[in-house]
Amino acid sequence: MNILKIKCINKKAKLPEYAHPGDAGLDLFSVENVEIEPGDTALIKTGIIIELPENTEAQVRPRSGLALKHKITVLNTPGTIDEGYRGEIGVILINHGKERFKVEEGMKIAQMVIKPVLRVDIVNVDEINDTKRGEGGFGSTGY
Repeated sequence: MNILKIKCINKKAKLPEYAHPGDAGLDLFSVENVEIEPGDTALIKTGIIIELPENTEAQVRPRSGLALKHKITVLNTPGTIDEGYRGEIGVILINHGKERFKVEEGMKIAQMVIKPVLRVDIVNVDEINDTKRGEGGFGSTGY
């Protein structure tokens, strides 16, 4: 069994939780009241520190309801929390809407997905194998 250890460092902190059986993301909750003006960003505190299982990362992702209803999303999505990080989990929210958005204490602000991490050895080479796609990048497969 994989265990995610969580330490609450704020008396207002709520443990992350799965809203439904089978959900991939754990809801993250704000411990503060913050207003985000249109076009602005804010770092929202969760009041928790996590200890991830070995060889995992946590990805912080937007909540679809906040995005659809209020145009609020996670700025650096997905935000990566490395296995060795032991600081407070914060979520950078951006307001793409036209109205001020109020983050309230206890509000679900993002979701956190725990994923395995593949570590690789780095090798400097003179040649890389060609593929059928080659250098085809943005828009190379059509619209």
